[in-house]
Amino acid sequence: MNAKNKTKILVQISLIGALYTVLTLVSGPLAFGTSAGIIQLRLSEALTLLPLFSPVVGLWGVTFGCFLSNLVGFLMGTNMLGLIDAPIGTLATLIAALLTYWIGKSGLPAVGKFLLAAVPPVLVNGLVVGLELTFVYHTPFALNFFSVAVGEAAVCYTLGMLLCTVLNRNSFYKSIFADCKKAG
Repeated sequence: MNAKNKTKILVQISLIGALYTVLTLVSGPLAFGTSAGIIQLRLSEALTLLPLFSPVVGLWGVTFGCFLSNLVGFLMGTNMLGLIDAPIGTLATLIAALLTYWIGKSGLPAVGKFLLAAVPPVLVNGLVVGLELTFVYHTPFALNFFSVAVGEAAVCYTLGMLLCTVLNRNSFYKSIFADCKKAG
């Protein structure tokens, strides 16, 4: 890989990270669910399906964006758990992104990949962030899992599916990502 491609990939990772951060911060208090039982709605979680199309850029872009948005949210006072959430939530996002990438490598048709690709972000974030909230707030895990997973599913199965459909149509993703592949 030449220097021009490396630079392009780094710029794309940064852009996705910045977009993730902006979408998270625009979601306001709903993005951080500062108390147990509140459904967390991070519009940025639609981007967690990008590893289907771009394994390097999509995976590292959303991971970087998650880390950055948690830290910026903490500094802005909207994410009181930001210092804990930055490493823990970012690890959950990275694991979910890797699983989504592996789903993208499967032989399933595009629609099947899109539907399955939303499962890792929903389950992994529900489990990991749910445990984090249980530990910090001393509230029931089931309630915390539900509050994270429902919001994650709502965003991934609406905005995420729309994003996948647009990117997959006419190979639009090829004009965006340096390391692209067709999802179906």
